[in-house]
Amino acid sequence: MATTYDFPSDLLAGQEELHQVRAELSALLKRLPWSVRPVDGFSDDNGWRKVERPASPGWTADEQAEVEKLRRREHELAVFVTTHRYWSELTGRDRVVARSHLKHAHEPAPDHDQR
Repeated sequence: MATTYDFPSDLLAGQEELHQVRAELSALLKRLPWSVRPVDGFSDDNGWRKVERPASPGWTADEQAEVEKLRRREHELAVFVTTHRYWSELTGRDRVVARSHLKHAHEPAPDHDQR
């Protein structure tokens, strides 16, 4: 049977918020133009593969601020989760396995009774 871990509630909450912030940042970056600053489009087929980009209007000041805010929060949460006092209770492989379990703690448990 797999080991279960009794993660503290603040660690679970921090990991869950980290997942949410990363998803929000990823979705935002996918919506934004490819270049932060306005730049002309280009096409280059001199490399090992052709690269094309349309002209980019750049990001607005609000968009830049939102990305910066999310990146800053992502960093704060990553530091909080990785330096949490809980990890001092574990060593070696146990710490690595527990960290992996924490990353997936928000996912529903698999249903092993399917037939």
